[in-house]
Amino acid sequence: MEHNNWNELREAYESVSMSEEQVQGMKEKIEKGKKEQRRRKGFVRTMKYVAAAAVVFVILPNTSAGVAHAMSNIPVVGKLVDAVTFRSYQYEDERHNANVETPELIIQEKEGTDGKNGEPEQKEALQKTTEEINQEIKAITDRLVQEFEENLKFREGYQDIVVKHEVIRSGETYFTLKLICYQAAGSGAETDYFYTIDLRSGERVALKDLFMEGADYSGVIDGEIRKQMREQMDADENVVYWLDNEDIPEWNFRGITEDTSFYINQDNQVVIAFNEGDVAPMYMGCVEFMIPEEILEGIRK
Repeated sequence: MEHNNWNELREAYESVSMSEEQVQGMKEKIEKGKKEQRRRKGFVRTMKYVAAAAVVFVILPNTSAGVAHAMSNIPVVGKLVDAVTFRSYQYEDERHNANVETPELIIQEKEGTDGKNGEPEQKEALQKTTEEINQEIKAITDRLVQEFEENLKFREGYQDIVVKHEVIRSGETYFTLKLICYQAAGSGAETDYFYTIDLRSGERVALKDLFMEGADYSGVIDGEIRKQMREQMDADENVVYWLDNEDIPEWNFRGITEDTSFYINQDNQVVIAFNEGDVAPMYMGCVEFMIPEEILEGIRK
């Protein structure tokens, strides 16, 4: 069935709610679709051809914990913050494919706290932080869906969008969510977003927050990244970074900024992340650099 009225499609995307049985059935269809999709480095990319037909699946489960958690593969026991798939958007025809899963952060009551998650100030800050992150994620996924629907009007082209999420860290100190966005129209590109929360304060974490005041953390990290780039290029001729390029010096890696993406892995190591095209040719994909603890010794909080 092909939807020609994109306003109706958007209204459905924003307003439809489903029962738990419907959610489970759709979840099975989504999982089946996932297995059919593939992309370099394990990411998803597909253009599946079908005979002159389009299929659209739209889900907006109720925000109750029972329905929302039915769409999450993440165990929730003992976690203060969790991510669930709050809304899903699927579309497929012979030229267009969309698989958008919009996550939402939720705050949970920890076992043995009698409904209390720390001090009132911490809980209030955590509530504000999760709400802000949820609004940012919603804005990103809504924009991608809107662009996808606009491009559907041009039937000659091809396009593919995939949005997924991954909880990188969840524990007593930090929670980090990774939002993975892939968009293609001819060529494709992946953009990753990282959201890290300090669960002790309830505040969102910036890179500078990890280091002592006045520490030259950027200089130390820049030097380590350049070192790893050179080592990787020496070890593999197929690895290319924009570094020491005399022909196009303006492309060379100039260092991290306050906006550079990062996360803290389960081993408490700082990882710097770059999107496709930021520090290397597009074929290199998204690249990451783990900064050894000994490099940051003496300047990290």
